[in-house]
Amino acid sequence: MGTAEFAYNNKVHSSTRILPFKANYGQDPRMGFERRKKGKYKGAKRFVMKMKEIQEEAKAVLGKAQEEMKKYTDRKRAEVDDYKVRDLVLLSTKDLKSQMVGRRTEKLTERFVGPYKVKKIVSSNMVELELPSTVRIHLVVNISRICKYIGQVDGQRKEQPASVIIKGEEKWEIERILNK
Repeated sequence: MGTAEFAYNNKVHSSTRILPFKANYGQDPRMGFERRKKGKYKGAKRFVMKMKEIQEEAKAVLGKAQEEMKKYTDRKRAEVDDYKVRDLVLLSTKDLKSQMVGRRTEKLTERFVGPYKVKKIVSSNMVELELPSTVRIHLVVNISRICKYIGQVDGQRKEQPASVIIKGEEKWEIERILNK
């Protein structure tokens, strides 16, 4: 473990462009066979100034790296919708794959199901939904898994057939098969 720590501390870090050991202690790590000087160190003030300079430089470089990372991360981020209690939302089927086995090919499966009502706002990125008992997931979901429901235009609404509950699960009765 000591060898790994020494190897890590004796390598120039990509963000700070200086040795981590030197950033912390102001000197290169000792190999173990150098002789120690006895007595008081006369260059203590010079050492303190050098340490402050190294740490300020490392702080500036880390700040620049942080800004660069933020810039690239923010390119993928979008504005988040504000959800309120009783809003209608659609739930992503990404977490429902195991419940949709045998329905049809994944390519043709709906991307979102619902609409469901928001029961409670848990935090800025978590909401609790009113889900039916047939959906077997936790009621609290991340807002990345939902989107606001926008009602359909008149005449465009598709009618859902009435379901029949058999052995605790919803089933639908088929009237006829259109294409054979």
